[in-house]
Amino acid sequence: MPVVPLLEVKNLSVLFRNGIGEKIAVDSISFIIGKSEILAVVGESGSGKSVTALSILGLIPDPPAKVTSDSLVFEQESQRKIPLKGLTEKAYRNIRGKSISMIFQEPMTSLNPVFTCGDQVTEPVRQHLRFSEKKARQRALSLFEEVRLSDPERIFRSYPHELSGGQKQRVMIAMAISCDPLLLIADEPTTALDVSVQKTILDLLKRLQQTRKMSVLFITHDLGLIPDFAHRVMVMFQGKIVEQGPVDRIFNDPQHPYTGGLLACRPRSDLRLRKLPTIKEFLQTEREQTPGSSWQIAAGRIQMKGNILFNQEIVPKEEREANHKLLYARKPILRVEHLSRQFSKKQSWISFKKMIIHAVDDVSFNVYPGETLGIVGQSGCGKTTVSRVILQLIPPTEGRIFYQNEDISRITLRKRKALAKDLQIVFQDPYSSLNPRMTIGRTLLEPMRFHHVYPTDHHCKYQVSVLLKKVGLDPEDGSRYPHEFSGGQRQRICIARALAVKPRLIICDEAVSALDVSVQAQILNLLNDLKREFGLTYIFISHDLNAVKYMSDRMIIMKGGNIVKTGDPDEIPLTSDYLYSRQISFQND
Repeated sequence: MPVVPLLEVKNLSVLFRNGIGEKIAVDSISFIIGKSEILAVVGESGSGKSVTALSILGLIPDPPAKVTSDSLVFEQESQRKIPLKGLTEKAYRNIRGKSISMIFQEPMTSLNPVFTCGDQVTEPVRQHLRFSEKKARQRALSLFEEVRLSDPERIFRSYPHELSGGQKQRVMIAMAISCDPLLLIADEPTTALDVSVQKTILDLLKRLQQTRKMSVLFITHDLGLIPDFAHRVMVMFQGKIVEQGPVDRIFNDPQHPYTGGLLACRPRSDLRLRKLPTIKEFLQTEREQTPGSSWQIAAGRIQMKGNILFNQEIVPKEEREANHKLLYARKPILRVEHLSRQFSKKQSWISFKKMIIHAVDDVSFNVYPGETLGIVGQSGCGKTTVSRVILQLIPPTEGRIFYQNEDISRITLRKRKALAKDLQIVFQDPYSSLNPRMTIGRTLLEPMRFHHVYPTDHHCKYQVSVLLKKVGLDPEDGSRYPHEFSGGQRQRICIARALAVKPRLIICDEAVSALDVSVQAQILNLLNDLKREFGLTYIFISHDLNAVKYMSDRMIIMKGGNIVKTGDPDEIPLTSDYLYSRQISFQND
């Protein structure tokens, strides 16, 4: 059935100029978005996905950028076609938010922190639809109900910082659909959200698309979100479209090595792989591919017609069982006994009464030397609080923590500093956890000096070069600053910093959640390689079920501050559907 175009793009190119030279971000791409269609755009960070979306909305500044196209045609109401190419800023303002709307990737930075959520949703309604203040307020409350926000009146009065990540994203969706747009652009709307919130947001977008008959341009780097959501897929790589077509065809018979790599490098729930394949390995095979050949994912391997190009080695069950016998025959390196942590907050700004929040409630577990213990759960289940109590960043309300048989629950500041050498953490956001005013070399050098890891400064500087090589960076990168690196490179730097003091246990707190699938595969492989080389022990915290299964020897599922399930990841039905279906019984466990 032919697609009736709502938006038609022909030979769109975007070129950025800087003091050094020029960079092509989007290179002569052509595509259409059909009426009432969901088109998913996938690719790694830097592939040109977001730049394409911003170009459609006329949000790329010229200069320093140069946007060119043969045609950029959008069909408004009453089948009136509007050429977007060459539109004035005033004409574009009449289209943005009304006919074409956008949900941005990070709701906290997209929402204005000094205005209430109600004010921000009523603004486009009053601007484009000319509603009165009273009617715009009713419209906003109705939209909050439509996106299933509980207590719309409270949300209307709330500021963005008073809401959770999922609630902020729903406010952004309410704002985006407030003027009944024909095209909704969703730029990574579920990145860094846990699986339950992610599924809720996608279900919400799908329902709104069907009820409002609008088209959606859905931008993501996670191919796992697409099969049950989109109608067609467009794969972008280095500013070009390498493949596009129906979802079933792209997933079952990808024609380009890059698409095959994107599908393969994501951790799988049905197989325990020794090492995740990476995009680079697939692109190296491109020259070997003959005309008419195709890529298939089946039986745990990627193959080409007649010729297997890439084997994913599966870890035998016998090998895992033998490894577990060795691991759990040792004494625990860390014991957490009946740990609880409570927080209190005022019920309202005018009240003196305080509400007690049980972030962690009677949690007990052991961690063994050389083990990777996975902790999985929804946002707010207590995962990060457990890690911070273990690291003594916050004290426990109740319970005890033993590290190498020593109670570290309430230790002196001097002992806590010494403990920091053995217990390290890799945070979720590598940019905010690195000092922007310090070079990478100084960032790695500082903890070595503080803990007197090496006898001389010369030894420390030499080890900085060694560490940078270990994590796949160039020793010369030590003179550069954090903003000069990509997200994946910054996460490698954070891993190198954790290794700088020769720790025994590293906590990875959502360390790969915000990274695209190809970079995520590289970081997970790196963590496993370093674990084998240095004999490390990990606590791997994530809401990504497949990543936890790939990394973990044993897994803990948390909900509402409690541990609701512990065991071998291969023996637990580790799917998001399992977690959703178990929500009610979890509350009673």
